[in-house]
Amino acid sequence: MSCLPQVDPEKYKNIFNGFRVTLQEDGVRGLGKGWAPTLIGYSMQGLCKFGFYEVFKNLYSSLLGPENTYMWRTSLYLAASASAEFFADIALSPMEACKVRIQTQAGFANTLREAFPKMRADEGLAAFYKGLVPLWMRQIPYTMMKFACFERTVEAIYKHVVPKPRAECSKGEQLVVTFVAGYIAGVFCAVVSHPADSVVSLLNKDKGSTAVQALKKLGPKGVWKGLVARIIMIGTLTALQWFIYDSVKVYFRLPRPPPPEMPESLKAKLAASQ
Repeated sequence: MSCLPQVDPEKYKNIFNGFRVTLQEDGVRGLGKGWAPTLIGYSMQGLCKFGFYEVFKNLYSSLLGPENTYMWRTSLYLAASASAEFFADIALSPMEACKVRIQTQAGFANTLREAFPKMRADEGLAAFYKGLVPLWMRQIPYTMMKFACFERTVEAIYKHVVPKPRAECSKGEQLVVTFVAGYIAGVFCAVVSHPADSVVSLLNKDKGSTAVQALKKLGPKGVWKGLVARIIMIGTLTALQWFIYDSVKVYFRLPRPPPPEMPESLKAKLAASQ
């Protein structure tokens, strides 16, 4: 739904107008167009993103050591999330291309089963990766913001809002913190990544376009079309992703490290220097 104001701002002026026009033209079914590639693509991306984030976070932390990990923790979150997203987008790109084509190119296809073979036959495998670089431009800053903002927001909530240490909070209270921090992170993610998202949407709609041509066509105002819809969607989606991810860890009793604390060795060094 958020793709429509981006690729046809004259017809779909905003999220509410977009809902009304879609309902008039395609009925309730039109609101769900592209659900299959969205579900499959973002499920694959999510698995890669969260899984690789843990891998890269542990890897970079082991290279830095405990003291540097604490002092440079925001940089650590940024580096680990960027590395994870690089690989996650390779998994997402084919489904993202199908989704945008279904939603924005009238008469092309109504389902993933129609769109995928048609795109492959018409344009080859390149059709599924023509938007990969703009996707990296959109998703890598998005994911860096998502993970770094989430980690630091959780840390701030437990430090300044929750009146007791996380270890004394119930699992339910901890999951509420996770959801709130996830939603806050999602709002920032939507704003940071929206211009590149507009370019990706237009690229997958218009055959033969380049990222530069799409950017020129959209213009300074066009890249921000559909931002409200994206904030609502991404804020909710990000919060639910973190909530589900943390819930799975709770259910399977997987490690859930507490917010970072300054190592005793670093405390001693700082005390000695004063």
